[in-house]
Amino acid sequence: MLDILTGAISLGLLWAVMTIGVYITYRILDIADLTVEGSIVMGAAIAAKAISNGVNPFAALFLALFGGMTAGFATGLLHTVLRIPALLSGILTMIGLYSINLRILGRATLSLLKLDTVYTVFESRGMDRTSSTILLGLICVSAIICILYWFFGTEIGCAIRATGRNPQMVRAQGVNTNTTKILGLIISNGLVALSGALIAQNQTFADLQMGTGSIVIGLASVIIGEVLFGKKNFMSRLISLVLGSVIYRIIIALVLELGMPANDLKLFTAITVALALSLPVLREYLYPVKNSIKEGN
Repeated sequence: MLDILTGAISLGLLWAVMTIGVYITYRILDIADLTVEGSIVMGAAIAAKAISNGVNPFAALFLALFGGMTAGFATGLLHTVLRIPALLSGILTMIGLYSINLRILGRATLSLLKLDTVYTVFESRGMDRTSSTILLGLICVSAIICILYWFFGTEIGCAIRATGRNPQMVRAQGVNTNTTKILGLIISNGLVALSGALIAQNQTFADLQMGTGSIVIGLASVIIGEVLFGKKNFMSRLISLVLGSVIYRIIIALVLELGMPANDLKLFTAITVALALSLPVLREYLYPVKNSIKEGN
């Protein structure tokens, strides 16, 4: 059981990087961005291809980050410059990324067996794969949380946050909301691609289909984190995203341990997200008297 929990925690920390990226578009920008399903594969593909060609694994992470930022930039241009709806812009970019990722990989799956990864540094010092993954995951999410907390406290960061809440007010202040949307999408997909690169190096292969359903996984982690740990301030929200991702992975691991077929995981995740998103409505049905009193006040 301990091995199952530690394995779930290690995976949860890697997926938490993607969860933070999903949070930026879904909660901050108020955009349902499906580019995620293509950019996570792009990050994995770039990292795997770079490492197989002799590039340093840590440098491969930065290449993956840049690749994801490019994907986010493409979605941003489609949405702001060409005025294509955000949802459709993400779908178009995701479809285009399928062919791009296939060209990067050169095949459906690219193996990294017997090649150095970012985890090799820790394993060479006597750590096993799970421990090295947890340590590196903690370092990555801690650095990302600190950087994002600082960035979203700056003038441009506050403008991005305000764009999702009240774009008319932001435009009235002389801020170009197209720029803030594009920047938010760039940051989001950069983090998603970075997560893909970390996951690919952890599982020692990159697969063209690994992004399928990733947006649902990200949303599930966001919702679980918010429901269980609240939304007190921006720092606590960022931390709750990491905890939500870890808890989601623990739930999945326990459900599999109880005997659920792996083929049903996507369905289980979809139902979990649907229930979490419908909690406010369910509360109204369960506590109609209490809600009517609140409305009267």
